[in-house]
Amino acid sequence: MNLNQYIDHTLLKPEASKDQVVKLIEEAKEYNFASVCINPTWVKLAAEMLATSNVKVCTVIGFPLGATTPEVKAFETSNAIKNGADEVDMVINIGALKSGDLDLVERDIRAVVEASCDKLVKVIIETCLLTDDEKVVACQLAQRAGADFVKTSTGFSTGGATVPDVALMRKTVGPDMGVKASGGARSFEDAQAFIDAGATRIGTSSGVAIMKGEHASGNY
Repeated sequence: MNLNQYIDHTLLKPEASKDQVVKLIEEAKEYNFASVCINPTWVKLAAEMLATSNVKVCTVIGFPLGATTPEVKAFETSNAIKNGADEVDMVINIGALKSGDLDLVERDIRAVVEASCDKLVKVIIETCLLTDDEKVVACQLAQRAGADFVKTSTGFSTGGATVPDVALMRKTVGPDMGVKASGGARSFEDAQAFIDAGATRIGTSSGVAIMKGEHASGNY
């Protein structure tokens, strides 16, 4: 197993400096991670630095609350791709889901998918705020709207990925859709447990520590 190819090397803190983002990108190149996951303001920089590598540029849409409109998320997606993003991780409208407005949730996801120009779309459902039934519905809506992945967490709410949530998401979407476990992978053992449960990507700020066999501190 090439564990490095499961990892989206992540830095989404609002206070992250350019130097920190550059370091993240250099680490991603060194370890040949699947992607760097950074805020939209850094997409152009990442695309330039990664132009000659296999590492993808991943960014976030409607992040971290998911409470913007479908039209805003679509524009944000188009702008990110114009700047060089290869993948977008969008946050669903969590309040709409919990209100039973499933049409809005699906329309929200579809707006990003349609604006993505066939780039990879991952749908963050924020599992820590949902019941199991809501997690299932969110995954089904993401699938119906044409997304490529479902993703557990933003890392900015009350909790990150859990093995049971990853297993539930995998069971719901079947074998062909991606499942990304974000937040909670701080060691090789953590990453392996998520992969065993069905994850095909790991979103973590601890990618280097994981590859070194170390145990990182932090919450993402």
